[in-house]
Amino acid sequence: MFAKIKQAFFTDSLTIEWDKATTNPLKFILRNDKGEICSTLDAIQNQDQKFFNWRGLNDLPYGRYFLELSNIEGGQILKLVKRV
Repeated sequence: MFAKIKQAFFTDSLTIEWDKATTNPLKFILRNDKGEICSTLDAIQNQDQKFFNWRGLNDLPYGRYFLELSNIEGGQILKLVKRV
C-alpha cells in the first residue's frame, strides 16, 4: 500500500490518497510526537475509491503527529502537523 496525504498540515480533517484502489478493511492510528495514541479509526470503503476523508479531528491539540495506515496489503507511517 502506498498512501500520501493531500496536505502535510491539517486542522479538522485529513484526506488520504492511494496510488491504486486499496483492499479492505483499513485501520488508521494517529499518534502524537510522544507516541501516544490520540485517535483510531477502522473503515471499509468502495473498492474503486482511491481516497479516504477522516473527519472529526478538531479536538486534537496542535502539534506533530504520525499517521499509521494498515490493511491486509501492509502498512505505512506518515508525518503530519496540526495547525490553526
